[in-house]
Order: sequence, then C-alpha cells, then structure tokens
Amino acid sequence: MVEKVIFLENISLVDFLGVENKNIREIVNAFPESKIISRGNEIHIKGSMPEVFRINDMLHALLAHYHKYNKITQETVQNYIKEEKEHYIKEEKEHVILYGTKGIVIKPRSTNQKKLIEGVSKKDMAFVIGPAGTGKTYISVALAVKALKSKEAKKIILTRPVVEAGESLGFLPGDLKEKIDPYLRPVYDALGDMISPEKLKYYQENNIIEIAPLAYMRGRTLHNAFVILDEAQNTTPLQMKMFLTRMGTNSKFVINGDITQIDPPPHNQSGLLEAIHILKHAKDIAFIHLTPKDIVRHKLVKIIIEAYEKKNNT
Repeated sequence: MVEKVIFLENISLVDFLGVENKNIREIVNAFPESKIISRGNEIHIKGSMPEVFRINDMLHALLAHYHKYNKITQETVQNYIKEEKEHYIKEEKEHVILYGTKGIVIKPRSTNQKKLIEGVSKKDMAFVIGPAGTGKTYISVALAVKALKSKEAKKIILTRPVVEAGESLGFLPGDLKEKIDPYLRPVYDALGDMISPEKLKYYQENNIIEIAPLAYMRGRTLHNAFVILDEAQNTTPLQMKMFLTRMGTNSKFVINGDITQIDPPPHNQSGLLEAIHILKHAKDIAFIHLTPKDIVRHKLVKIIIEAYEKKNNT
C-alpha cells in the first residue's frame, strides 16, 4: 500500500470538488479498492501503487482542465474517469508489467520482449539470449519485482559471475561489497526505476532482495524465490550446473546472456552455451531469443551491433 497527497492551490474548492464533494465522490466510486479522502485543500490517496498512480494522473488532468476552463462538473469528472479506464484497458493489452518510481510505466517495447514475458509466466525456468540493449536484465527485474509485489515470490535473488577484466579483486580497494557492486550496477539501476530508495533499502536489509555474486549461490536451495542470473555467458559449465541445481520449490529462474560478449579466456567453455545445447529439448524450459531489432537504447547501439555482426559474418 502506498499513500500520496495532492495539494489544491489557487482554486475554488467548491468549484473543483463539487457541492458536497460530489465531484470527488465520482472518483471514490470509480476506484472502490483505494481510499480517497478530501481534507481542506488536500486530497489523500491510499491504495496499491498502480491504482494510486492512475488516480493521481487523473486528478492532475482534472486540475489542468479546471485551470483552463475555471470549472469542473460531475459530467466532466465522469468523462475523465471513462477516458482513464479506456486508457488503462489499452495499457493492459500492451502488457504493462508495473508502474515504477516517478510514474515510469514499465512494459515491453518489442515482440520478443513480449515473448520473454510470456515465456517466464508459463515456465519456471527461462533462458533469455540476446545482445546488449535488448532489455534482458531490465524486463527480467521488472517481472521479479512484480512477482514480489503480488506475493507470487517471497524474495528476489539477483546474481552474476564476477569476471575480472585484467585486475584481481584482491587488489581492488574496499570491502567485498564495494569490490563487487560495480559488476552489479545494471541490476541496481533497474531496481532504482521500480522501487523507492527507502523500500529498496528495507528489502535488502531484510534479505527480501538479495544481490550477490554467483559464488554465493553454492550449497543453497532457493525456495519461493524469483532468481535471475545475469551475464550468464561468462559462467563456466560447472558454475552453470551449480546454479541450475539450486532451484527449489515455487521458484522461477531466469538466465540472461549475450553469447556475442563472452569475457572469460577463450580456452574456457561458456556455461551458457553448454546449457543451451544440453537443455534445448527440455519441454518445461523456455528459450527466448532477442535480436538487434529489440534494442531499446540509443539508435546508434543498434547500428553498432549490426555492423559488428556483419564484420563477424564476413
């Protein structure tokens, strides 16, 4: 449950709220699962995050209407409610995953990203393969946060192998957390779009969201969890086998990787490539392939990746 307060400034409360608050009652009736209370020049909204965002956006649209026309009628409110619900139904059809911080709407932006969502919803294990910028990590983290908020999962575990690029972790400054945090930055960035800093801190302090290097998974059995292995192309075959066999009851595993960016030395076989080959015929595992067409970063990223692919194929 979240709570938001809207301040009504430079307006006539009677004109905006209606006689005996009739205008605001229209909104209360339209959203029975949320609590909407008018107190003086404040409107307090309390409910689930998606619905609070919906009510907040609609009230601000009504405020803009008032400042333009200096009047709000019951019919005006009813029309805005109707338009909002039609917009919401359209968003549902567009597979909105969740509403993030600062009003961010998180949803798939390509056909293959929609396939990712469908694959994860239907299967308990999914391999997601694709180049940089295709949203592998971002969409996977969004699905994990949604599962946590809807109580489909009791915790989120985000992990990745720590691959040293010419430096030994032992010689890097700081404690272990400070040494590995840069490797996990993409995960933190994604979570920051979806969970407020205070809530994220609470989740981490209570091990509801755990972000850790792959080595920390050894010897564990992960029950009731949404688990994401990122940068899986950099695992060794033994690491991948270890990770896949951590799966406990009521858990979902998502394994993300880019087979065009394998960082370990060439003599080390990629655990991701081996797992795809060994498990490709397993019916209960989803395999989702993303392509440069799914890239959602700057348009130059797509051009760069396609140029490198062309060079490698010549």
